Amino acid sequence: MPKMKTKSSAKKRFRVLGGGGIKRSRAYLRHILTKKTTKRKRALRGTTAVHDTNLRAVRAMMPYG
Repeated sequence: MPKMKTKSSAKKRFRVLGGGGIKRSRAYLRHILTKKTTKRKRALRGTTAVHDTNLRAVRAMMPYG
């Protein structure tokens, strides 16, 4: 049986944690930053966990994660 492929887009966006969770970076911080407040941009920094409702879909994209 051939190996399953990991989706390249998921590989670049997500990291699997030791406890089984998946971390991701936040959206809305790429462009058009002048109209966004400093407080809003600061809150978008760093990483957060993938929501429970999306975990199954993300895991399916990363079979060896």
